[in-house]
Amino acid sequence: MPAQPLQRLYRGLHHLATPQRYLFTPADMRALIPGLSDGAYRSMLSRASSDSILIRVCRGLYLFTPAKPNPGLVLYHTAARLRADNLNYISLECALSDIGVISQVPQNWLTIISSGRSQTISCAAFGTVEFVHTTRTALELNGQLDYDDRCRLWRANASLALADMKRTRRNLELIDWKTANELV
Repeated sequence: MPAQPLQRLYRGLHHLATPQRYLFTPADMRALIPGLSDGAYRSMLSRASSDSILIRVCRGLYLFTPAKPNPGLVLYHTAARLRADNLNYISLECALSDIGVISQVPQNWLTIISSGRSQTISCAAFGTVEFVHTTRTALELNGQLDYDDRCRLWRANASLALADMKRTRRNLELIDWKTANELV
């Protein structure tokens, strides 16, 4: 007797998933159970996300928990996966907090400068990703970004993050200007 679709999905995800690859789109998972109608597939995904094995992180992205991802990196990896076709980099309050220019650490909030449209996306219990649009190109940012392997995203240096704060008219009151001037 053939396995039920949900069992086939889980079995396929167990083979594909690793601690580094644990986020899947519905299209990724669709290939694991090709014979299902669209309605049955959507219904199965709904059932799958109601248990603790497959968690809906946000619209169009699911986390496979048996892969045991690092919880501190899920929001970063989600941002990278959601906008894989755009230029994205960690900037604004997040970048400045990481280098000690802002004393308050944004909890469960990730700010990303993106060549895609501006959007704020709630990612369930993991937090929120805020994408802020830029028209700048990778060539214009050359030398101001470093790639962060753990986060799978580019990261702005201090001078770029400060310039982004001013360009996007963010609140500058939390910035420790003494520390900022030492880094720039």
